[in-house]
Amino acid sequence: MFQDRRIHLKSPAEIALMREAGLVVARTLEVLRDAVAPGVTTAELDALAEEHIRASGAVPSFKGYLGYPASICTSVNDEVVHAIPGPRRLKEGDLISIDCGAIVEGWHGDAAITVGVGEIDPELRRLAEVCEDALWHGIAAMRPGGRLGDVSAAVEGRVRAEGRYGIVEDYVGHGIGTQMHQPPNVPNIGRAGRGPRLQPGLTIAVEPMITLGSPETRVLDDDWTVVTLDGGYAAHVEHTIALTERGPWVLTALDGGRERLAALGVEVGGLDESSGASE
Repeated sequence: MFQDRRIHLKSPAEIALMREAGLVVARTLEVLRDAVAPGVTTAELDALAEEHIRASGAVPSFKGYLGYPASICTSVNDEVVHAIPGPRRLKEGDLISIDCGAIVEGWHGDAAITVGVGEIDPELRRLAEVCEDALWHGIAAMRPGGRLGDVSAAVEGRVRAEGRYGIVEDYVGHGIGTQMHQPPNVPNIGRAGRGPRLQPGLTIAVEPMITLGSPETRVLDDDWTVVTLDGGYAAHVEHTIALTERGPWVLTALDGGRERLAALGVEVGGLDESSGASE
């Protein structure tokens, strides 16, 4: 049992439902990635996302959550997270982070991507790459018997090794299941060997947010949009992961995380056939 008794370990059947939600999110984000282009408004991306989620037999996680008015978050340039879609038109050279969630039969999937709009500055491309690399290093650190701090330390270590990027500390990953946010919190800074023990059935969202400058942030007057204090650009990526007996299974990656985890020498997890789902 987890030291934190609020953490709910999921059954194979529950993880299978979360995989369905995760696939809806993964496919929606692929549609949105292809749609990002100069001249497209963030509201148009939001409408496309909601249409795709609902056509997939799912419900947007974000719409109405604590009063949030849209189906995705569209954070551009110095916006770190939670930016509300609207009339803003994307322009060549922008960097946009798109956060998306979907619910299938009461179970959530949650993921985010950072995408360049047209041709972007190599420094921004590298920012997005480092953020994604850190995410996958964090996922690779999810091993049965380990500690949650192993994940945080792996994310932080990868970012620190790549340069002087800011790591946002005020917004963190989280447990996920029948609610979008559940215990435990998953910081992007931490020490290995600390925190709750990692056990099969754990489902979490890992989501590093890094900046080109200071990691300090503020919230705009809309009470949602988080921006960097110094105006530096930011990147945000996220996946929902289930820890299985065989290792981490990335529920919001189309291949379950096989390709990226294999590159890090880690076997992708999954459920056996008797549980009703597989990789």
